[in-house]
Amino acid sequence: MSVFTTYLQLGFHHIFNLRAYDHLVFLLALCAPYVLQDWRRVVALVTSFTVGHSITLALATLNVVQYSPTLIEVLIPVTILLTCVLNLARAGSGTGRTADRPTPQPLVLAWPNLLAMVFGLIHGLGFSNYLRELLGQQSRPVVELLSFNLGVELGQLVIVLLILLLGFVLLRGLRVHRRDWLLVTSGAALGIALVLLLGQLLG
Repeated sequence: MSVFTTYLQLGFHHIFNLRAYDHLVFLLALCAPYVLQDWRRVVALVTSFTVGHSITLALATLNVVQYSPTLIEVLIPVTILLTCVLNLARAGSGTGRTADRPTPQPLVLAWPNLLAMVFGLIHGLGFSNYLRELLGQQSRPVVELLSFNLGVELGQLVIVLLILLLGFVLLRGLRVHRRDWLLVTSGAALGIALVLLLGQLLG
């Protein structure tokens, strides 16, 4: 197996497993306001997140920037909390009450995309901690960095697709109101984020 394939698989499995549940919960919160018809906007949103975490993943892995892993472990649940609060505010304003109406936002440079990119900067530092453990003393891991990042991206896309499909089944098949879906998913993610944050602050 090639180095590229090995690190591609490592990146995919790092994001697509329950041990990365903090990142999974963030993706759930990020996609909660959207339905399957919004897939173009979701792709733009996830791409913005990817741009953010790719930057800091590369910089931290190559030792260009230094950071406190403890601080990052605190900031990751904060990104989830803020995303959930924005979702709940959106639900309170009545946005997206029907499953058939796409979310009316600009596709490029919309504030959710910019915010996702900023939050991606934080999550990228979390990814880099794991990748640096894999690399050991290797100083120029260009192929490993690229393939690991692609693996993470593939894992994210699978997770996002599953979230959108679940939402489609509930909204269209079981006639769940879009606002209720947003409230339940964001509320659940908010609760998990609070537990994670308290665990980091009190642990």
